Amino acid sequence: MAGHNKWSKIKHRKKVVDKRRSKAWTMCSRAIISAARQGGPDPQFNFLLRAAMDEARYYNVPNENVERAIKKGAGGGDTDHYEPVRYEGYGPAGVAIIVEAFTNNRTRTAGDLRLIFTKYGNGGKLGVPGCVAHTFAHKGRILILGSASDEAALMDDALAAGADDLRFEPSRETDPTGPGLWIVLTPPEQMRTICEALTGPSVSTAASVHPSQRTAPANPARWHLPTAEQLKAHAEGKFEGESAAGFDMIPLTTVDLTDADAETLAELVDALEDNEDVKLVYTNAG
Repeated sequence: MAGHNKWSKIKHRKKVVDKRRSKAWTMCSRAIISAARQGGPDPQFNFLLRAAMDEARYYNVPNENVERAIKKGAGGGDTDHYEPVRYEGYGPAGVAIIVEAFTNNRTRTAGDLRLIFTKYGNGGKLGVPGCVAHTFAHKGRILILGSASDEAALMDDALAAGADDLRFEPSRETDPTGPGLWIVLTPPEQMRTICEALTGPSVSTAASVHPSQRTAPANPARWHLPTAEQLKAHAEGKFEGESAAGFDMIPLTTVDLTDADAETLAELVDALEDNEDVKLVYTNAG
């Protein structure tokens, strides 16, 4: 299991200095524009827009930027026509890789990613659509503050709300029963509903209701989402730069790596994340 531990440590270290943070506002704007163009400007009736707005506010994107992006997408003022696209490929030791991007030129982005796979992948390559997607499950993912002792109560609440599964991540490996984060996995289309059932209305949902019609919840939220600072402090920055509620590609099987392959994969992922069109990179490295 040396490869597993090596990759985990490298992955966590990379997240602490993750260059994607500098692209967060750009990616949030592209997501909002794309969602508003596809489903309209009302987050109450546009699930993708609601998710994009929540993510933007999590990354502290100013409200005027969010509103400008919505108007740009819904009003047809977006001349670049950025769209979400998924690329799939293989890394060292046959590791499966999924790259999610927002691009206004699929051909350009595919060419750039192909060069990165060739240069850093040590035999890796960009594949055809669907070549590795079957090895992942698309899930909603909610991070909840808590401790190991919360398992029974959170399990009851999460399953009652419609969640699929949950697991605990302690803040420190030396204290497995201490404070940490619960990872709640959900069907992707129910993620927002389940999140609100556990933690209260999302920012975008509350914002869509006129102040005169807002009321205090009958039952205050029992569980709480972590702040960006709490995520940064957790497990050496393991979740730094990620939103507390979003979507994930969960590998159905994992590949253990040697130390050398783990280093190569880290360089490949880092190079992919440096590309201006890339939003997220998933792998099935153990």
